[in-house]
Amino acid sequence: MNILLVIAGMAIVTYIPRMLPLVFMDVEKIPSWLQSILRNVPYAALGALIFPGVLTVNENIWFGIIGAATALIVALLGANLIIVVLSSICALIVLSTLL
Repeated sequence: MNILLVIAGMAIVTYIPRMLPLVFMDVEKIPSWLQSILRNVPYAALGALIFPGVLTVNENIWFGIIGAATALIVALLGANLIIVVLSSICALIVLSTLL
């Protein structure tokens, strides 16, 4: 019973911040400069989650740096997500065989 109350409490606490903007704000009233900032929030959050992992993926920091650089370059070339991930893995396989 206690665990159900905890789950219900977490659901309410999570739901309220997501619901309030939809109820009290009109999308057309948000200034365009604020909309452009809000569009970049998911990318900033993703970067904040990924960057520490890049630096701590292995004892040798170059594994993370080379893997991230490879993924960045392939992504900027326009490849899809699977190709980006596979190219990064292949680069790290090559690096591990060289070291």
